[in-house]
Amino acid sequence: MAVFDDEHSADLAEFIHRSPSPYHACENSAARLRAAGFRELAETDPWPRDTGGFFVVKDGSIIAWRVETREQLDNGFRIFGAHTDSPMLKVKPQADAGTAGWKQVAVETYGGIPFDTWLDQDLGIAGRLALRDGSIRLVHVDRPVLRVPRLAIHLDREVNKSMSLNPQQHLTPVWGLGGAEQGEFLRFVAEEAQVDPADVLGYDLVLPGTQRPEFLGKDGEFLAAPRLDNLMSTHAGLEALLRVRESTKVPVFVSFNHEESGSMTSSGAQSPFLERTLRRILAADEETVAQRFAASTVMSSDTGQAVHPNYVERHEPGHHPLPNGGPMLKVSANERYATGAEEQALFTRSCERAEIPWQFYVNRNDIPGGTTIGPLSATQLSMLTVDVGPGILSMHSSRELCGTKDVHYLADLALGYFQV
Repeated sequence: MAVFDDEHSADLAEFIHRSPSPYHACENSAARLRAAGFRELAETDPWPRDTGGFFVVKDGSIIAWRVETREQLDNGFRIFGAHTDSPMLKVKPQADAGTAGWKQVAVETYGGIPFDTWLDQDLGIAGRLALRDGSIRLVHVDRPVLRVPRLAIHLDREVNKSMSLNPQQHLTPVWGLGGAEQGEFLRFVAEEAQVDPADVLGYDLVLPGTQRPEFLGKDGEFLAAPRLDNLMSTHAGLEALLRVRESTKVPVFVSFNHEESGSMTSSGAQSPFLERTLRRILAADEETVAQRFAASTVMSSDTGQAVHPNYVERHEPGHHPLPNGGPMLKVSANERYATGAEEQALFTRSCERAEIPWQFYVNRNDIPGGTTIGPLSATQLSMLTVDVGPGILSMHSSRELCGTKDVHYLADLALGYFQV
């Protein structure tokens, strides 16, 4: 049944480049949904009871669904979940800083980033501006503007033995000479967005790398790109929803913001955003809602660790997933991933329907891994939830690495899941 092919990898690369922030990821997803005839809904408006495709956006998170027949609603939901945010350098509210005659921009670290991968990267600016009239303006300065310079080896001869970076002291990027001038950074960004700086009352801005995604490897079998975690899953779920036509349950795609910071926000996976949306779709009494939720499932998709050839000892000996080996079923005895026997069976049926290979992922007992939106969604919704994802290298780095086949394997898995 496999539907997606290698062109899907090139499409993902373009999607990633055009989505340097969660807000851009939502806007680019929304543009694809609108082009396919989906209607955007506002949380503050009454929602229609029509069949068709719909979506709602909230603070960098997006939920989309398609109702072909009213009978689908009686069978519950198939929910494919991901997240829009990625580890990044985020601009502080009072951005202008400087030392020793340099102009710098004050930043925080968002999510768990390996500090050294952000050194000597050409950085742009992206995010959203909140304007005086209540509107939001997206901005993307897609050219090198800033850089976090590495200390020369001549000034630290021991750097190759042990590098220790303080994020407050050593990750402040430079962007000019002359020292700090208060308000200069905001004026620059406002001009790039073609708005009056006096009208900007707030901002959420990050500093993405400007190098475009690239294919590499002897046969072009890898994709190197920023934000594979987790725009790879966002793109897969979105494209599967746009393709699905045969589903006995209502297919739902959701990608949350703030996963990398714990999801405890008004639009994150620990918020009632998804549950309230599902309730409004059903527009039913509590007994009916409980029945439909009990018949529904969630597939949480996030990147996982492919076996690293230079650090094989850091991986579980019996589980060495490789790029292009298909999506991984993530298993954790301590419920860091929401996968059990029933969930494994659902995943297997979805892979078989998609006609794709698949692999297991398990952490070493003495090296605990991360977690995903899976356990959070399962806790919020009390739905059977399975954790899956592609195996990548350099997770949370400024540039990550995946297999090109895994890009369309993951989208095929999402489509198979919607149809199984």
